[in-house]
This record gives sequence, structure tokens and C-alpha cells, in this order.
Amino acid sequence: MNNDRRTSFWGPLRTTFGRGLAVIVPVVITIWVLNSLFNAIDGIISPIFDQFLHKHIPGLGFISMIVLIFLVGILSRNLIGRAMGSAFERVITSIPLARTIYSTMKDLMQIGGKGKSFRQVVLIEYPRHGVMTIGFVTNEITIENRTGSDEMISVYIPNPPNPTSGMLVLVPRKEIQVLDMSVEEGLKLVLSGGIVTPNRISVK
Repeated sequence: MNNDRRTSFWGPLRTTFGRGLAVIVPVVITIWVLNSLFNAIDGIISPIFDQFLHKHIPGLGFISMIVLIFLVGILSRNLIGRAMGSAFERVITSIPLARTIYSTMKDLMQIGGKGKSFRQVVLIEYPRHGVMTIGFVTNEITIENRTGSDEMISVYIPNPPNPTSGMLVLVPRKEIQVLDMSVEEGLKLVLSGGIVTPNRISVK
């Protein structure tokens, strides 16, 4: 009887806590990203304004960031802006480390599933036998050796709450289980630390 009362008391409490955490985590990540963006732009632009105005005006970096975002948005809507964006993207993706960071962040911003880097949500045995990890397929790679060739899948495993600090592992195709969920659902599951998890996860 007492056990039933404890279960009925702690069950709704855990559910409520989980829902609150699921709301707070995306907000904290968003604030962290915007704060990093503000500090980066403010650190570049503020010294320029300080030199011309001969004094520091608080908030000028923030206003510059808003204006810059609007200008980039306006440019992205016309042909010249799209051409410039494509040229910039080609330069970024030609740099190995920058390509990984840029592709990851682009997929996170295009969370509706239109990103090109994250293709599928998969389940792999990592970091040891018997332990399963959720990752995202980024590419298919053929490794050739003296005995023939192996079909490998590159899987990106993000670390919550900062998805850019993840790791890349190469897994044999036969050892990958593709999950029946969208990239958006997979990201929500991983970035929430497993809080936002469906009751049942199916393998395709």
C-alpha cells in the first residue's frame, strides 16, 4: 500500500520535472548560442565604433548584430546574395574542421529535416559491447585494404547540451540499426539527455 502511494506521488513529480527540463534545455542552448554570437560580433565591431566615436556606447554591438542578421536575411532572398552565400559555403566546406562544424550547425538550424549532413538516426554499439548509443549518419565510406573493401558508415555522436562537441565514428554497415524516427526527433532525444524520449523506439 505504501509502495503504491510512493509510486503515485513520485511518478507525476518525475513527469513534471522532465517536462520542465525539456523546455529549459532548448532555451539555455539558444541563450548560450546568441550570447556567444553577441560577444563575437561585439568584440569585433565595438572597437571600431569606439575608435570613431572616441567613447564606448553599451549595446552598440547588440544593435550591430541585429542589423547584420537582417542584412544577411535580405541578401539571402535575392540572386546575388544566394550566389555570395554559395561561394562562401564552398570555401567553408573545403576546410576539414570548419566543414564539420558548419555542417553540424547548419543541420541544427535546419532542424525540420532538410539538412544535408544528418541523413538518418541510427543505433550503434558504442563505446563498448552491450552499450547502445544514438547517432546520426553523415556519410558512407568504402575502406579498401589488401583483403578487399569494407563498407563503413560515418556516424556523428553529439554530446548534450553542446552538439558541436561530439565525435565521429566509423561503423560497419551491418552493425548499424536505423531507427524509425526523423532527424528532428533524434536531435530532441539526444539534446535533452534522453528526457524527451518516446515510450517505444522502433528499428526500420
